Amino acid sequence: MSWRSALALLLLLLVTAGVARGQHLLAPMDDSQSNHLRAYGLAYWVLQRGEPVEWLLNYRAGSFLLPDAPAVRREAALRGVTLEPQNASALAAVRAEVEGSNMEAVVLEKAPRVAVYTIPGARAWDDAVTLALTYAGIEYDQLWDPEVLAGALSSYDWLHLHHEDFTGQFSKFYLTYAGTAWLQEAVARDRQAAASLGFPDVPSLKKAVAERIREYVEEGGFLFAMCAATETVDLALAAAGVDIAAAYADGDGVDLEAGARLNWDRSFAFEGAELVVDPSVSAFSDIDGHLVNTPLRQQLGTFRLFDFSAKIDPVPSMLTQNHARVIRDFYGLTTSYRRVRLKPAVTVLAEEPGVPWVKYIHGNQGQGTWTFLGGHDPEDPQHVIGDLPTDLDLYPHSPGYRLILNNVLFPAAKKKHLKT
Repeated sequence: MSWRSALALLLLLLVTAGVARGQHLLAPMDDSQSNHLRAYGLAYWVLQRGEPVEWLLNYRAGSFLLPDAPAVRREAALRGVTLEPQNASALAAVRAEVEGSNMEAVVLEKAPRVAVYTIPGARAWDDAVTLALTYAGIEYDQLWDPEVLAGALSSYDWLHLHHEDFTGQFSKFYLTYAGTAWLQEAVARDRQAAASLGFPDVPSLKKAVAERIREYVEEGGFLFAMCAATETVDLALAAAGVDIAAAYADGDGVDLEAGARLNWDRSFAFEGAELVVDPSVSAFSDIDGHLVNTPLRQQLGTFRLFDFSAKIDPVPSMLTQNHARVIRDFYGLTTSYRRVRLKPAVTVLAEEPGVPWVKYIHGNQGQGTWTFLGGHDPEDPQHVIGDLPTDLDLYPHSPGYRLILNNVLFPAAKKKHLKT
């Protein structure tokens, strides 16, 4: 045996001995981490192997404790993820610190089955979540209206909605993009889908899809939405049984009568909103505080994540793990949520101090949960249609993208920890 072979065998024996002693690998999530976003993908990969991961909430910005194995070390090296080996004494010190503070060790047991609601053929860079999933290396399936109405959601633990307009108004893009090929294709595609699925118009189709999404959450699903989907899915749910399509077609401003007929018992997050049905105003309702495409557009600031005790509130703690507590804001068709439109039971996860809106919210619905994050892309604050896609190799430490990936791992948590 050559000296190189002997050295390789010795290293392998040392690693194997380390595993036998119960050593672990810490993926720190504070500023020492070389790639925050891909660390989530590494944790997901370990779960896919059938091995548990511990999420150390509030410990070094939400670090992950992984089993020590040669395959894990190799995968971390390929992904550029920083790992810190933990021998028995180091691990004992970590556990003692976590046990004696407002931290908590949450066991992640199983890789969630992930679905993204998006049009067939959508590219990975069409929304921030698919960008994050692809960059982190987390597998997902794409679903659209036919699959949702056929009951496909029951096969998934986690569902994402992004910039879909569930009111069926095509995001009012016809105000500024009338005549563009991509908008004409989108309108034709949605109308064809409505007709083929037996609906009289696109608003009726989207209301039915929103209702299936509501049922999915009621039955225990985890919903994460961003941008216009957060506002419009609630408007569609509240409009069940109401001919809001006629109000959209014939309205001339804020339709108080139609808004009064909405059933807010059915919505996830919002109540009492007034519809904006004026076709010359690019807003859906008075839920959004920033009104980005209107003369009332508000300037961007920064938003602050709330600090939660992981022992008392493990769920909001999971959703807000980050190495930055103050984050630069970013626009979307729906950028923020006015406080006066939030239901009383909504948990606010992040806000911009001193203004009448919040950025990031969460709540329970039946046996499941929903989480809404305003805005379109955390690293593209203005986000103009036609912009180049965000290159996450330039933003491996993005605190805004970390919020997205917190949500992806959230369903993996052992159920006894989900107290809120």
